[in-house]
Amino acid sequence: MPRPVWSGAISFGLVTIPVKVLSATEDRSISFRQIHLEDGGRIRYRKICELEDKQVGDHEIIKGYELDRDTLVPVTDEDLAGMPLPTAKAIEISAFVPAAGIDPIQIGASYYLSAEGVAAKPYKLLRQALERSSKVAVAKFAWHGRERLGLLRVRGDVIVLHAMRWPDEIRSPEELAPPPVELGDAEIDEALELMDAMTEEHMPDLTDQYRQALEEVIEAKAHGEQLPKAEREEQPAGQVVDLMAALNESVAKARAARGEDATVHDMPKPKKKTPAKKTASKRTAAKKTTSRKRAG
Repeated sequence: MPRPVWSGAISFGLVTIPVKVLSATEDRSISFRQIHLEDGGRIRYRKICELEDKQVGDHEIIKGYELDRDTLVPVTDEDLAGMPLPTAKAIEISAFVPAAGIDPIQIGASYYLSAEGVAAKPYKLLRQALERSSKVAVAKFAWHGRERLGLLRVRGDVIVLHAMRWPDEIRSPEELAPPPVELGDAEIDEALELMDAMTEEHMPDLTDQYRQALEEVIEAKAHGEQLPKAEREEQPAGQVVDLMAALNESVAKARAARGEDATVHDMPKPKKKTPAKKTASKRTAAKKTTSRKRAG
């Protein structure tokens, strides 16, 4: 298990639950170092004081708030620790709300909360109360120099803390709304059919193909081997697509992947008279006219 990143307590009315906070996720992406193109030497960054033009260590550095271009206000860790903030060492629950009332765009990093010893009983009490009510807890806590909004929910036998963004930190999407377009019911119905064909009972077991491909590239370069090539060409940008045809083909492929009937539904086409039929009609009309003249 990872090391705790924070320790404090959950404040639940008059109930206090001492907890440790552990990261619930890990970054599995491949990281790179910067190197000199010419000789492969490592590129390193040094922290330089602008006034003395010399390198300084981390123990000599504190925070500073920029009032204006020429004025910096120093703020020490002691200044921050002494702030009269009730959430400095507590995850203070403010309310309980239905989970559906939380906008997912607010949810950020996730952490597990663990409790030991005498904290085990109130911890279990809160967990089971959340579980039975099907609600989540909205809380506040102070961490990394700022007060944060949090969300507590149950995952298995553990309470999870999600760091959240404050409402005023969410940008409005109004200016990004697409221009008005015409959309038929048939296209919507076919899109719903595609969704049904791609629906799973549980979250699918997906893999990071980019990371796998990157690992193959690094492995090949490390051993002086030929780099793997892309198996397919990218689709040209700006290609005009027949939306209905694309939906039909997508439904067929999704069904085929499931082993179901992959028949593509063709759109009904209007009937048109062929040139041959038109010629035959003209000949028939001509014969009728000739017969009438002879009869007369």
